[in-house]
Amino acid sequence: MNPAAFAAALAIMLVGLAGTVLPIVPGIPLIYCGYLIYGLATSWQFYGAGTMIFWGVITCLTLVADFLGPMLGARRSSSSILGMWGSLAGSLIGLFVFGLPGLIIGTFAGAFTGELMARRPTREALRAAKGALIGLLAGNLLKAMVGLIMVGAFVWQIAIR
Repeated sequence: MNPAAFAAALAIMLVGLAGTVLPIVPGIPLIYCGYLIYGLATSWQFYGAGTMIFWGVITCLTLVADFLGPMLGARRSSSSILGMWGSLAGSLIGLFVFGLPGLIIGTFAGAFTGELMARRPTREALRAAKGALIGLLAGNLLKAMVGLIMVGAFVWQIAIR
């Protein structure tokens, strides 16, 4: 084990782990970068292409789930297509304009506005907006769990095994 490379990779991974709940920091991709940096620094002595491909696929799937979570949550609540796209647009606009509070409010407001544009009653629009919010929270929970598993697997592969 290369202690300096391990410390650097772990530091990057811990920032990534924080990024699973902080919206501006790209959490899972940073954790993946930690794997990449350690592998390059140690000439791939502890893991190889199979590990990198596996975690690369998991990283991509997690990113897709993160963006689609609010849309799927809205859909589970019988949202229209405008409500689903509204939740996505609201979450992105809210995130870039107001940060974390904007992400939460934007997801809700976007789904609600989309439903109203689809001429749905207010009660149905509220249900779809709540569903989008639940989808957002479920996506964040998934990201945090995947991040913990990735960091735990890295520590196990390098320091414990």
